[in-house]
Amino acid sequence: MAEEQEERPGAWKALRRRWSGKNGAKKGEEATAPSKLRRQRLSRPERTRVFTTSNQKGGVGKTTTTVNLAAALARAGMRVLVIDIDPQGNASTALNVPHTSDVASVYDVLLDETEIHEAVQDAPDIDGLQVLPATIDLAGAEIELVSLVAREARLQKALDRYMTWREENGQERLDYVFIDCPPSLGLLTVNAFVAAEEVLIPIQAEYYALEGLSQLLKNVQMIQKHLNPRLRLSTILLTMFDSRTNLAVQVAEEVREHFPDQLLETAIPRNVRISEAPSYQQTVLTYDPTSAGAVAYREAAAEIALQGVPAAQ
Repeated sequence: MAEEQEERPGAWKALRRRWSGKNGAKKGEEATAPSKLRRQRLSRPERTRVFTTSNQKGGVGKTTTTVNLAAALARAGMRVLVIDIDPQGNASTALNVPHTSDVASVYDVLLDETEIHEAVQDAPDIDGLQVLPATIDLAGAEIELVSLVAREARLQKALDRYMTWREENGQERLDYVFIDCPPSLGLLTVNAFVAAEEVLIPIQAEYYALEGLSQLLKNVQMIQKHLNPRLRLSTILLTMFDSRTNLAVQVAEEVREHFPDQLLETAIPRNVRISEAPSYQQTVLTYDPTSAGAVAYREAAAEIALQGVPAAQ
């Protein structure tokens, strides 16, 4: 019975009702917004959008968000690449691609100058989705990168070369790239920030999440100032949201107050199917496409697509 309550897709609707006055929605619009998003045919972005999914706080659904948004967009007809730059390799596991130590991986791209097209794999369960996996070798990469020339920009340069390679070999350009970061600000995360133009932050609706967000924004500003002036915070997504708790709703309202343009209307509810899917090496969209979690991630992906490429600052 508890699971049934958990899966009811009312969390984001309740949240949207609380926000409707601030967002200028007409009465009744908030309840129908998800179905409007689903009916909207998604168009390809005018150029490749590169996101880094980051949060220094662990356990907020960072990898889960990366793989499920990527899967949702790929299933909507987009060409998507997931770069797993977390030594744990959880994104690679969830997308069911081999990532043992003998497999070419992001480690080889960063340290041995292997080209991405030599290491990238097609996700077996989702057409249009490619994965650059992470292996256990990546655990020592932070130390090995220290002595290298242009150590902060190695992923960016490799990604640029891959885009050129696709064009020269008659492959269509990528629509979205998602880089899944470790929960720390080391050289791996810095490489992700330098390679990306947009930061996607999943936030669990709890008090400590706000403290982590503040510190993360300082890091983004530091990267903007010294390494990548194109980088901007474009998207915040609430995860593990439970509208039955006052704290969750209060945190959501506070985030909305400070980041009205970045916070998505869709929130990802607590949902057991989301937690179960990785143990079957699947995303929730392939594991249980009708679950509340799968529906929410499809809606969040549609919102991101409909936002379009952010304007230059």
